Amino acid sequence: MSATLTLSTINAAPAQRNADPQDPGSAPQASAPVVNSTELLKGARSIGIEHKGAFYRLQETKLGKLILTK
Repeated sequence: MSATLTLSTINAAPAQRNADPQDPGSAPQASAPVVNSTELLKGARSIGIEHKGAFYRLQETKLGKLILTK
């Protein structure tokens, strides 16, 4: 499973995100916390994330997008 997020989507305040009626996963979440990607990556191109015993990798592409892979 993988998901791609753009840095502009991550950095936008939840109220500023526009819902795409074609994409049910794009609905704005007013109560969701926002974390700047530079705080997560801290200068690295990728980081490992452990979640419920599974290992995920969050990496920035050459085009500045983020990819989360399991």
